[in-house]
Amino acid sequence: MTPLQDLDLKQLEAFAAVISAGSVTAAAKALDRSQPAVSRLIQDLEQSLGYPLFIRNGPRIHPTSEALQLHQYVQKALLSLQQIRLRAQEIGSQQHRPLHIAATPALAAGLLPLALASLSLQNKVQIISESAEHTAHAVISGEADIALCSLPLEHHAVELHWIGQSRCAVALPQDDPLAAQEQITLGDLAGRRLIAPWNPLRLRGRFEKALKKLKTPLHETIETNSSANILACVRAGLGVAILEPVTAWGMPLAGVVIRPLEEEIPYFFGVITPQGRPLTSAAQSLVSALATSAAALLPGFQQLPAAEHPRVMRLINQDS
Repeated sequence: MTPLQDLDLKQLEAFAAVISAGSVTAAAKALDRSQPAVSRLIQDLEQSLGYPLFIRNGPRIHPTSEALQLHQYVQKALLSLQQIRLRAQEIGSQQHRPLHIAATPALAAGLLPLALASLSLQNKVQIISESAEHTAHAVISGEADIALCSLPLEHHAVELHWIGQSRCAVALPQDDPLAAQEQITLGDLAGRRLIAPWNPLRLRGRFEKALKKLKTPLHETIETNSSANILACVRAGLGVAILEPVTAWGMPLAGVVIRPLEEEIPYFFGVITPQGRPLTSAAQSLVSALATSAAALLPGFQQLPAAEHPRVMRLINQDS
């Protein structure tokens, strides 16, 4: 195995390009290099690593299982290097520092654009859409200046500015008989197929407990890790959904009707920044704009102070 310092950046770029493009020829075009040069870089990398990265069958090549495992790390490393290049250029040209925002997919698509549109930002904006756990980690690691994330947010390395609370809603196909009602009860959903978020440790566990208490049986669910996927499945007539309110009200989809849920199953999210790091004026403005936009978007929105986090967590744990 080659020492880490001997790994060649051009070899790693060639490797990532072949994986992404699917062939040495396409990778060579993307890198503006000759095909023999890219082939040599791949062979040199394989020799350095001590194991093959591609299975060769005439002109065709296929990545080995080791290559696919390695690729995820190489891709992240190359992206980080690209970010360093961009940041160095911005520093050298005295540009405004970019505003790095991390958010869960629902908050990134349903709420964040409204808040950004209300500001006159001069900064370049970079949005990272990740899971709740990765979103919090982006702030802890300093990758993001500000993040929007569903609760819990008990990490000691972040500063919680405020907590948002809004009740869940129900998504129905447009031609569903329940769409004629102004409000939906859990009892109305008895016997229906439910399109549900897959993670039982967050919102899903809470509404499943509420359904169980009311003895409201639902058919076998379709599970997904994306609220956008939930809406698409509802539109296709595959079922109904109890949905967090940011996607429900912030991402309207033709063919889907959103109705308030009579029983209150609150959804909680927070705005966090790195602890101990002074906020830029852009980040400070966004913290306020997010609260204003949430109040305008979400029915019954409540902005809670950060000190309410322990009480909210007790409520969430009680309902889970």
